[in-house]
Amino acid sequence: MGSTEQYLRAHNVKVAVESTDETSFTAMLPNLLGLLVLLALLFILLRRSNLLGNPMGAMTKHLAEARVGDTDQVTFAQVVGVDEAKHELEEVVEFLKAPGSFSQLGARMPRGILLVGPPGTGKTLLSRAVAGEARVPYFSLSGSDFVEMFVGVGAARVRDLFRHAKKSAPCIVFLDEIDALGRRRGGAQIRTNEEREQTLNQLLVEMDGFNTDCAVVVIAATNRPDVLDPALLRSGRFDRRVSIDAPDLNGRRAILNLYAAQKPLADSIDLDVVARQTPGFTGADLANLLNEAAILAARNKKLAIGTQELEEASLRVMAGPEKRSRMITPEEKAIIAYHEVGHALVMKSIAKSDPVHKVSVVSRGQALGVTIQLPLKDRYLTSKSELMSRMAAAMGGRAAEEIVFGDVTTGAKQDIEQATSIARQMVCEFGMSERLGLVTLHRKGDGDSQFFSELTAADVDAEVKALTDVAYRQAYDICQSRRATLVRIAEHLQVVETIDGDELERLLVAVESSVVPSLAEVKESGVAARIAAAAARDWEDPSAGSARESDPGPPIAAS
Repeated sequence: MGSTEQYLRAHNVKVAVESTDETSFTAMLPNLLGLLVLLALLFILLRRSNLLGNPMGAMTKHLAEARVGDTDQVTFAQVVGVDEAKHELEEVVEFLKAPGSFSQLGARMPRGILLVGPPGTGKTLLSRAVAGEARVPYFSLSGSDFVEMFVGVGAARVRDLFRHAKKSAPCIVFLDEIDALGRRRGGAQIRTNEEREQTLNQLLVEMDGFNTDCAVVVIAATNRPDVLDPALLRSGRFDRRVSIDAPDLNGRRAILNLYAAQKPLADSIDLDVVARQTPGFTGADLANLLNEAAILAARNKKLAIGTQELEEASLRVMAGPEKRSRMITPEEKAIIAYHEVGHALVMKSIAKSDPVHKVSVVSRGQALGVTIQLPLKDRYLTSKSELMSRMAAAMGGRAAEEIVFGDVTTGAKQDIEQATSIARQMVCEFGMSERLGLVTLHRKGDGDSQFFSELTAADVDAEVKALTDVAYRQAYDICQSRRATLVRIAEHLQVVETIDGDELERLLVAVESSVVPSLAEVKESGVAARIAAAAARDWEDPSAGSARESDPGPPIAAS
């Protein structure tokens, strides 16, 4: 426009410029109305979510109120196998039902109860049963629910939770996995987390703020009590601890009867036998066992759960589902068979080793083969000789590979990890090292942090290696001295793929008494001939015997 105007003026042409923009109020009115409508909608939304008065209100209020559950259907009758823990918590139920009877005698109910036990033992279910028996509201949150990226959110949630709990008293406040919130503060080996510490401080303040007549009971659960902050465990807070261990034989029997009441079982099923065969199983494991058995029975179009389904379900729980689709070459299958039989042979040769339950070359989970032991009874103490037996059993697979094939594979990775872990516990925690003596070189709650000198660390490593070397030597000697048995049972395992404990015992008796197994037990005659030929070579070839006698054993590196 400027250049055109200058051109016209240069040629003496009169130019008049008039603006066409309209800035009247009527032109701006539609835009203003639209803006006002948007502001009004935003104001309504903020007011409903309570963000105007408290920017964190929506995060805290909704979280606490949404976790109030109806626990009328959960009672102590549905919690079995933990009779001592139920007995400890019965007085909590009485306190919630009639708090006045305690206050008349000057008694004060503990403000906090800490349930300690491995995962799956029923800590959460037991807390719900307390609320169900007392028929009181039940607030349930996890320790991780209080930890957020925004500073102050966790503390605000704690305040809101206890505000609602006091209004709903008498009630139960359950904090699951409290170690995520109440981990020990400070320390050179622990990183400071300001948000978590602020949340923990607020929890401590709220628990101190209870009146003596406030009928609010805080129940927390953890499987790591060693990492909790001491301030959380002092008197007046979580001053009562209830231990919930894995159920014993009677507990497992009661749990199986409870869950089996809703499932059809075959007449041949004896739950007492199942209870004896599942030592170490938690309540969750037993529930999963029966559920997996029911699923297998349904897939097999059966009307009741049979022995086959229970056996397969037990293996699923202990080792994972079968993976028959995994492509295993015949050479790899042979290595796996010798590896697993090596484990079993060492286990059967050591006096204090647990009985072998099953040996299999069928892949399960991440394992290419499995050898499962089941103890005869529940044990609460383990001797040094038993720990050495476990290490030797773990080394049996590696020793069998070296003896038969003259080479080793990566299949013993987990076995070596297990043996090393046992040896390190013996040295650092159990005081079972003659070299280091009766000392504890493990600080609870600090993970693998080292708080001793480099010289001591070198001694620990040397002692751990010495223990694993002794275990491997023992496993090697057993497999070498019983090589013929190792060969024949491993060849048999490649055919049948799975051998249970009773069948393994019969095979050991037959092989070592020079009785050749019946060919009817072997599915393929070609493989049967190979078994017989291998056995004949091992038993009748004198060079094999002299080689065994002159074998110096496995190489053991000097520490």
